Amino acid sequence: MSEKIKIALDAMGGDYAPSEIVKGAVNALHQRNDIQLTLVGAEDKIREQLAVLSFDSPQLKILHASDVIATDEPPVMAIRRKKQSSIVLGMNMIKQGTADAFVSAGSSGAILVGGQVIVGRLPGVERPPLAPLVPTEKGVSLLIDCGANVDARPSHLVQFAQIGSIYMEHIAKIKNPRVAIVNIGAEEEKGNALVKETFPLLLACKDINFIGSIEAREIPHGGADVIVCEAFVGNVILKLYEGVASTLTSKIKEGLNSTLISKIGALLAKPALKKTLSSFDTAKYGGAPLLGLNGLVVKTHGNAKADAIAHTILQCVTFKEQNINEKIVKKLASAESVVTIHG
Repeated sequence: MSEKIKIALDAMGGDYAPSEIVKGAVNALHQRNDIQLTLVGAEDKIREQLAVLSFDSPQLKILHASDVIATDEPPVMAIRRKKQSSIVLGMNMIKQGTADAFVSAGSSGAILVGGQVIVGRLPGVERPPLAPLVPTEKGVSLLIDCGANVDARPSHLVQFAQIGSIYMEHIAKIKNPRVAIVNIGAEEEKGNALVKETFPLLLACKDINFIGSIEAREIPHGGADVIVCEAFVGNVILKLYEGVASTLTSKIKEGLNSTLISKIGALLAKPALKKTLSSFDTAKYGGAPLLGLNGLVVKTHGNAKADAIAHTILQCVTFKEQNINEKIVKKLASAESVVTIHG
């Protein structure tokens, strides 16, 4: 029997912790028997939730954490001072080799800082990007970076493109994924200084399928598989994406319930509508991995419920099975050797 994939899960992070976190963990374990999960958090509260679910399995362990990092705390200070918090203990499990991955719906800032400071970067990685999958008309695209590196340099964006290509090829199973840089127009001469400096570097990068610039309106249509940008732009795109999706869903429901005729029509259209809207349900795509670390750290949405947590855990399994980190190190080393030879 193959060795189990070890995943640490922050039981105290997120709006619905620990109930939905624990429920998501149990759901994932019902689907896979090759996972070893460790719930990190207040042991008494975790056991209360497990008792409600009547769940007891050797696949599930508990690591008691006496502290929690709140979302409004300064991340660097919190990581330094709260050594017994669920986030710090979970990341230390990766550092010590007792976990392959760590998942949290908690403080984004603490997760980003902890990933860099505690887990550390892979050889050759300049800046680890945060990279969620976003639903599109054609499936999914990877938005990289969406929150980790606000002041990125051109070389960082080139690495994001390389790392993102590996992720989409092996996780989303897209052969030769199309890479595009976010811009305010399709023309090469458009963009701010960062985009203008990065564009020719991406064009010269032979190990990616760079197709040029992409405007934000083309992202939902699936205009590219890997969407490259610095974190400020990426975060704005992601938040607008989420806001528009929830608003449209709300307005559709409101319209369908506005009159008797529309209610009758809604009953007839419900199966097809439900199937269509489910493709834009971000919960099914898991969390946003912080790529390029010595291990896997995944930030899932603060309001994530059990389904989203379960999908994120399964996302970690695929990441480990596909040896994504090994592939990243190999690609970056290969790219460096090419630069050295031709530099």
